[in-house]
Amino acid sequence: MKLYIPTNYQPSLPAEAMEEAIKMLKLLFQDELARTLNLRRVTAPLFVFSGTGINDDLNGVERAVSFSVRDIDNRRAEIVHSLAKWKRLKLGLYQIPPGSGLYTDMNAIRADEELDNIHSLYVDQWDWERTVCPEDRSLDFLRDIVDGIYSVVKTVERKTAALLSDAGTLLPERITFIHSEDLLAEYPSLPPRERETEAARKYGAIFVIGIGSVLADGQKHDGRAPDYDDWSTPTDATHRGLNGDIILWNPLLDCAFEISSMGIRVDPPALLRQLELEGCPERASLDFHRALLEGRIPLSIGGGIGQSRLCMYFLRCAHIGEVQASLWPDEMIERCHANNMILK
Repeated sequence: MKLYIPTNYQPSLPAEAMEEAIKMLKLLFQDELARTLNLRRVTAPLFVFSGTGINDDLNGVERAVSFSVRDIDNRRAEIVHSLAKWKRLKLGLYQIPPGSGLYTDMNAIRADEELDNIHSLYVDQWDWERTVCPEDRSLDFLRDIVDGIYSVVKTVERKTAALLSDAGTLLPERITFIHSEDLLAEYPSLPPRERETEAARKYGAIFVIGIGSVLADGQKHDGRAPDYDDWSTPTDATHRGLNGDIILWNPLLDCAFEISSMGIRVDPPALLRQLELEGCPERASLDFHRALLEGRIPLSIGGGIGQSRLCMYFLRCAHIGEVQASLWPDEMIERCHANNMILK
């Protein structure tokens, strides 16, 4: 069991005030995000049919929680991991034009998650997706969208800090962009997570570009499914990828703290290339993939932003269980309670 105990930890707010702060923070963030990125809210599914290619594979090894639906010929359904591909389908269904998009309040179960201060079986995030033009599939456009999201993070940080009697803001005014290939070059002796830690500690807030493709050392910075983010398109002679993660430095937990995975999504050439690279070209025959290859799904950019992650960061919580209800090992609950980390 991995658990980090901050020295002399005390919650920033009493229980009732914490619940009110969580409510305020979530409403404020989604409203600011929708305004900044020109998004409209839609209702999210909790489950989708298996075998359609709609659910996300994340790193490609996580098991989806599944069940049979008795009243639909016992057809198999599975709890979503995220909604990256489902959102693209909805952009097309609703005929949302370039420059506009949608967001949804997504809930998921990830049964294979390794539980610690920031990882839970229960995932709650704002999943968003925006239609783009072919000329928007560039690093400059990606950076503009990231800057917009980070401006929302800064706005909410300032307003949330006013609730906490002795807390100022922690984040820098601007986010720093760095490619995973350059992180490898700067910290060649460190594994990817430790590279992120050093960069986040140095800059305060970073966007790591190009996650999913093999780097110069023959390894990936981290895994990504082949059919949503574009992690393989060359952007210059030595860099690939139009996706990345927003990572903040968390001084309370003394760690890099990811709040969002996002990117420009695959177009037909990138999809075919990545399916081949990952050894699963047969997926091209699945419903979602076939629709994309036939041009029936719009080009897009999108991502997920962790709700509980943001709440625990802004409210200075040491464990994600302080801001969400989930299941935890008995030993973790006891150790947390002994150190003023009261899990819901």
